[in-house]
Amino acid sequence: MHIHTHTHTHTASQYTMRPVRSSVLCRLLPAPFSLALRSLVLVLLCISPHCQAVQAENVTVLEGGTAQISCRLQNYDGSIVVIQNPRRQTLFFNGTRALKDDRFQMVLFTPRLVRITLTNVSVWDEGGYFCQLYTDATHHQVATLSVLVPPETPTVEVKQEAVEGGEVELTCMSPRSKPAATLRWIRNGREIPGVVSQQDNGKTFSVSSTIRIPVERKDNGAALSCEAFHPALGGQKRIRHYRLDVYFAPTVRIVPPSGILREGDSLSLTCSVTGNPLPRNIQWSKINDTLPERAEISGPTFQISRLSQSHNGTYLCQAQNNYGRAADHYTLLVYDPGAVVETHSAVPYAVIGGVLALLVFTVICVLIVTIWCSVRQKGSYRTREPILAWY
Repeated sequence: MHIHTHTHTHTASQYTMRPVRSSVLCRLLPAPFSLALRSLVLVLLCISPHCQAVQAENVTVLEGGTAQISCRLQNYDGSIVVIQNPRRQTLFFNGTRALKDDRFQMVLFTPRLVRITLTNVSVWDEGGYFCQLYTDATHHQVATLSVLVPPETPTVEVKQEAVEGGEVELTCMSPRSKPAATLRWIRNGREIPGVVSQQDNGKTFSVSSTIRIPVERKDNGAALSCEAFHPALGGQKRIRHYRLDVYFAPTVRIVPPSGILREGDSLSLTCSVTGNPLPRNIQWSKINDTLPERAEISGPTFQISRLSQSHNGTYLCQAQNNYGRAADHYTLLVYDPGAVVETHSAVPYAVIGGVLALLVFTVICVLIVTIWCSVRQKGSYRTREPILAWY
């Protein structure tokens, strides 16, 4: 995979080797070394008395891809060309394979352009590849192969359990990339700064980013993500999503029935339980007494059919997990239908009695006032009698 290239040309004065005559080389190397040239990076040489221009292109490729390297020749006169890898091992001599590596293939060889490919490129193939042209004066040019290693989707590790009221430590890791990947934590669209560490593994790098955040019950199930950026991803990113798992003690609430319960009715209570982990065992009991024989328990549901006043009392629902225990209670009061009727019928009599008492009190008050007025009037009459007699 040919990502981008950079062209550089070196003059003969920059890279000059001891002159070697082609006739001597022909005697030293076997005759079959005269086929089409195959290599990875080609280098430019000059032939005296006329300089031959060679342009070798640098190549950047993704690991596992195919590198395509081109070497452009000018004024080529058929001189011997030798291609060497970064370890200065000869790959090809005048087009004949000298190193047994089938990943190298010649795709084009003309007097003006030589092009080769290297498949399944690894980071160990990086380096400068030499293209050498032997004449009375020997010159060479180096083309550099660079290999990018994009990161895989990062992984997330939790150092310890996240418990309500505590703190959780999360580490995002990218074990292999070249150059080193950039990691960042995101929550609710905002970046959480992390402590970044990087390790050089020779040809590649491992990177990690660690964050520490406080957690509450409401954070259970909160979404976070770790994103990895890298030049080889072309502006894209590799994302690992993570959901917080916060552990907390249970809460318990009994859902009571509606209305008044009378003898003969049925009772159904539901115990609503939360917690992480969710308690598996829910315990029903009756305070200071045993549960009625008719009681039926099915997980969070408690039922009694055909209620009577003997069922009255306080019932308790309890649940626990590794982080705590919780309970709730319900007080049952069963009414006797007959007692309810008597209570309602007594209300009118009480009202009537109150009205009669008020009437009696009013009559008494009227009599008292009448008598008092009468006595006062008689007294006034007796006082006037002597006066009339004197006149």
